[in-house]
Order: sequence, then C-alpha cells, then structure tokens
Amino acid sequence: MSRKPPPRPRHAETTKAAILTAARERFAADGYERATVRAIAADAAIDPALVMRYFGSKEKLFAAAADFDLRLPDLGALPLAHLGSALVEHFIDRWESDDTFMALLRAAITNELAAKRVRAVLAGQVAPTIAKLSGDPALAAMRSGLVASQILGLALCRYVLRLPPVVAMSRADVVGWVGPAVQRYISSPEP
Repeated sequence: MSRKPPPRPRHAETTKAAILTAARERFAADGYERATVRAIAADAAIDPALVMRYFGSKEKLFAAAADFDLRLPDLGALPLAHLGSALVEHFIDRWESDDTFMALLRAAITNELAAKRVRAVLAGQVAPTIAKLSGDPALAAMRSGLVASQILGLALCRYVLRLPPVVAMSRADVVGWVGPAVQRYISSPEP
C-alpha cells in the first residue's frame, strides 16, 4: 500500500503570501462576486479554513489582496508640459506589470467594497500628486478626479473590456492621444 507523504509544514508568512497570490489571481480572473474562498484555497493548495484563519472573511481577504501601490514617481523635475504623458506611461507600466489593479477595477464595477477601495487608492495616491503638480489647491480635487476618469477609462477600455481599437493602439499612440488630455486636467486654466 502506497502512503502519501505527510504534508510539509508551512510557515505562516509563506501561507499568507500564497493565499494573497491565489486571491489576486482568482479575483482578477473571476471578479469579486464569483471568486470563492474555496477556489482561492484550492489555488493556494491549502485548506479553506486557513484562509478564514488568516483573513477572517472574503471581504477582508479582498481588501488585503487589493492593497495596491500605484508607485507614482516624483514628477516634480519634469517640465510641466510633459506631466500628462509621463503619468500615462507610468500607468501603462503598472497595469502591464501587475494584475492587481485590473482585478480591483473589474470588481469595482459591480461591488461596492471594491469601488470603495479604488476610491481610496485614487484619493490617497493620485489626488496628492495632482495637487502638488497643478499648484492649484482650490481645484486639486476636481483636477485629480478628471485625471482619474481619463486613466480609469483607458484602463477599462484597453485592459478589461478590451475594446479592439484601443487594444490595437501602440503604446506610443496611447500616450500621444491620452497624454494631452491628462495634461489639460493637470495644468490648464479653469475653463
């Protein structure tokens, strides 16, 4: 009779990391509503009880998995006229190197918890950057909201909905078309 080897003991941090990786992938593939704790546990090769032990609920797991740092660069040294293009290039780099934000965006379309998380990322990371770059504190919130609308619209059309004309554009074309719109939101005088 062949016996299975006993399971290897796992270190708590390794287990948590495996759960978060599986959760990000599952939320990206299935969205928040369809992703299940059981499927995430299976992807991480662990018992579903461990997911609950470490995170407490699907909502808390999602919040941890959706902790996303935009890693916005310090753009203060760039000429003002190049800020929009630099931001668009940065966002394309982030989206194409990490599926976490796309999972968050997909989920935000139908789930209020995910929408709240997207708003928190934008408010905590984009708004202060735009306020600093625009030098216009009175209009900073509106400017950052408009930048976010442009950036999120691009992400939704290019990476989530995969709108063929937008997907077919080269990176340079995307930056060339969208960069000036973002630039306008950052630096144009109030209409």
